[in-house]
Amino acid sequence: MAKVTTVSAARIANRVKALGRQISRDAGGRRLDVVVTMDRAFMFAADLIRAIEGPVVLHFVGENIRDIEQGGHARTEVYFANRAATNAAKDRAELKGRDVLLVDSILDSGVTQDFLLRRIGESKPRSLRLAVLLDKTSRRRVALEPDYFGFKTASNLMWFGYGLAASNGTGRNNRNLVAGAGANGTGRAKPDKRKR
Repeated sequence: MAKVTTVSAARIANRVKALGRQISRDAGGRRLDVVVTMDRAFMFAADLIRAIEGPVVLHFVGENIRDIEQGGHARTEVYFANRAATNAAKDRAELKGRDVLLVDSILDSGVTQDFLLRRIGESKPRSLRLAVLLDKTSRRRVALEPDYFGFKTASNLMWFGYGLAASNGTGRNNRNLVAGAGANGTGRAKPDKRKR
């Protein structure tokens, strides 16, 4: 049987609460503007903001993917837009002088988060930090480390559950986080018994 790694719902909940306490201490009671990447981080973000003490304002950015041809070569382009694209400039202006937290699900290569942090940084926030559920260290392509992370993993396997979709698009509703060769969203593979 294929090896599968599981992080339990209880362990996730405890870790997210601890992150909320840490972020609350760092915010020091000031308003926190939380920028959430959709649709990857919705579940993690929802639990995380409920664990943060103090005023929170939410902003959502959506990922768009399209195939383009450039210089005779086909490539995939990923770009982000504010949910209300017409208000994107206004929303960036609202972040000036604010304490901003970017929340995403997985920090892998770091390219996406680096891009978003640079764009948010253009608005000149008071502070800008990054929180991720999973910090996948083995494939980092930029010099970027999260300020807050739920779990570190060196695994290159695909994770699903807790809001993350498996390769077939299912599994977001799994309460646990699951990774492994058999991680197809069914959640039927036996979990790895080792402590993580």
